[in-house]
Amino acid sequence: MTRITFIGAGSTIFMQNIVGDALLTPALADSHFALMDIDPVRLAESETVAQAMIRSVGTGATVSTHADRRAALDGADFVITAFQIGGYQPCTVTDFEIPKQYGLRQTIADTMGVGGIMRGLRTVPVLWDVAQDMMQLCPNATLLQYVNPMAINTWALAERFPSLNHVGLCHSVQNTVEELAHDLDLPKDEFRYKVAGINHVAFFLKLEHDGRDLYPTLRQGYQSGRLPKPPLLMPRCPNKVRYEVMNHLGYFCTESSEHFAEYVPWFIKNGRKDLIEQFGIPLDEYPTRCVEQVANWKEQAKTLTDGRDIEVTRSHEFAADLMNAIVTNTAYATYGNLPNTGQIPQLPLGAVVETPCLVDANGVQPSVVTDIPPQLVALMRTQINVQELTVRALVEQNPEHIYHAAMLDPHTAAELDLRQIRNLVSDLLAAHADWLPEWCKPAKAA
Repeated sequence: MTRITFIGAGSTIFMQNIVGDALLTPALADSHFALMDIDPVRLAESETVAQAMIRSVGTGATVSTHADRRAALDGADFVITAFQIGGYQPCTVTDFEIPKQYGLRQTIADTMGVGGIMRGLRTVPVLWDVAQDMMQLCPNATLLQYVNPMAINTWALAERFPSLNHVGLCHSVQNTVEELAHDLDLPKDEFRYKVAGINHVAFFLKLEHDGRDLYPTLRQGYQSGRLPKPPLLMPRCPNKVRYEVMNHLGYFCTESSEHFAEYVPWFIKNGRKDLIEQFGIPLDEYPTRCVEQVANWKEQAKTLTDGRDIEVTRSHEFAADLMNAIVTNTAYATYGNLPNTGQIPQLPLGAVVETPCLVDANGVQPSVVTDIPPQLVALMRTQINVQELTVRALVEQNPEHIYHAAMLDPHTAAELDLRQIRNLVSDLLAAHADWLPEWCKPAKAA
């Protein structure tokens, strides 16, 4: 029996998607799901949902719940991480409110910028603890790492645990295909594409339908004002930023416009309210989503945990297909985030890159991509700088590199001077003190 362990199983909707996909996959349908979370209420809710899905599908799958991480990991074949250290309250709120005091505005703040840096500092030590337990309790297991900041987390895991079987997984590629299919009125399953880069800053190097290059249609549609259409996935977040970047750099990015707007220095600028309005940039979007998600979950929980069976349908996550490929030794192509060992020779070795991957019993094997246009490589390097400095801070326990990472972040540097950045980072470190390693001590302001 395959043992699939969830660390952060209180993320009930995500857990529901992955468990549901597994239950609909014959080789995984009779798996044991070991659910672990520090919130006993959410853990109990997730158990109820998982049991209801198993009844609905009628497989021989079983479920156990654990407050102890090591007990959940013992003997695992696959480990899935999906947690948020510090939660919405207080840590996400802190990552938005303190920067706003300095005039630095953000949209999502979980991947890049000072918000992404702080989340990485909170998250990596916990992932290291998970990896250490895996080395002892399930050394041959594969870790499917879904936690942001994806690149920082995956890079830091590889630095400390080079023998760990792991891959960073995201849904930005398939989300973008769905959005583009919506904009172009085409079936998403008929698209042919090649994507490469770094997580959230990867680009569609090839995008075709029925042998036809779709880029001329996208460019003409944007320049004429017909595209983008009202968004399919996030109604509050118009998709204009990515179209504007495509118009200037030539290629379409895999991550949403609300994310991408805060990765670069071009869209959120002090005194430029016109840019915010023109491109529909949703400032403070992630805190708004958190509040909505909590409210929505309370409503969903009433129906999902009332004892009724739950209809099980396929999600768009890669996890179940990836696990199936390893278990059955069946070739499967997907997109994964792995340390660069040469699969993108234009980017630094060791940096975490996102490329097409082949998965089978040998694990996740990245393919080589050598044709990324130089302007996109240059943009990716600005992000890698921040990721590398954050990882160096963590690995070397060097607080100064936290400040260096923030100073090199494109959006932060476009808004604040060096002294402001140092003071901001010190304030954030002080506010997050209860969630950070001991060596993360605020430096004195310059």
